[in-house]
Amino acid sequence: MISARATWRLVRAGNLPARLRATRDGQTAVRLQIVGAALDTGVLDALAERPATTADLAARTGATDTALLAAFLRVLEAAGLAEGRAGTWRLGKQGRVVLDDDVVRASYEAFAGFHTDLYRDLRPQLAGGPARRDVTERGGVIARISAALEPFIEEVLTRTVAELRPERVLDVGCGAGLQLAAVLDAAPGARGIGVDTDEPAVAIARQTLERRGLAGRATVLHGDVREQQLDPVDLALLANVVYYLPLGERVAFLRDIGRLLAPGGALVVVTTAATPHLISRHFDLLLRAQEGAMELPDTAELVTQLTAAGLRPGEPERITPGAPIVAVVATRPAGQTEEGSSSTV
Repeated sequence: MISARATWRLVRAGNLPARLRATRDGQTAVRLQIVGAALDTGVLDALAERPATTADLAARTGATDTALLAAFLRVLEAAGLAEGRAGTWRLGKQGRVVLDDDVVRASYEAFAGFHTDLYRDLRPQLAGGPARRDVTERGGVIARISAALEPFIEEVLTRTVAELRPERVLDVGCGAGLQLAAVLDAAPGARGIGVDTDEPAVAIARQTLERRGLAGRATVLHGDVREQQLDPVDLALLANVVYYLPLGERVAFLRDIGRLLAPGGALVVVTTAATPHLISRHFDLLLRAQEGAMELPDTAELVTQLTAAGLRPGEPERITPGAPIVAVVATRPAGQTEEGSSSTV
């Protein structure tokens, strides 16, 4: 039991709320890294296959320091990720939760990895060190974690499909293929094309469409959409893509996508917006730290860019609670020519 004297000294020693907050934040950070290490070392996956002794786990994961591995397993046990009994280790309840939901797993991989590495590496980068390559090298994880937004994006897409009734759909930067699959589910007669510059994401998208029985109605291509020979489409999707483009190239890119729309077709843009929100500021910093001039778009600026690209954007819609993610539906005027001007009849 803590004495009244000790409690009083604790209160007077410094900023007690700040100390408690720092302790709480530190414990959260430690747990994040514990789960990330459990995935990175392969220990959780090994335990998911079958129970094992420490020696067996060492052999299966390539560990040579069994004493250190045993200490790590005790940490996983304290975190609920593993259970030890009679010299045998099993997957714990919390470990099963991480492995059973791929969005949960991808979140730990991302936030225990490049999202927090950003700050560990920030000092040398500020001093002129090399830019980061997370977008280039971790596209698969980025595509998987983006699946958390699927229900919110799907709602926007379903409404747009009901209004537009598209027969041809293009998903630019299709990632895991979830949005393309959602559109094809909502428009049973439509056919779709997904395009992504990241090869692991392309593989995931193909798996998604195959798993949902949509592979016969969709094609997923690897490469830059501007280099593909594509027929006009009725609906184009640009979800979580626009911020990867340098600011000065966005109007030209949006114009190129607009030219792929049939007259009267629509482009749905979904993006995290630049706001004072903490996660928005963090994401913007992560983007600006990458190779290439990446940054989050301001919502009003995005509307201006869509207009400059010859499209007619509607009002931006905030689509997720607690996060600055917006959707804008922009249409190609029915009388617009290939050059972007309106024709007269």
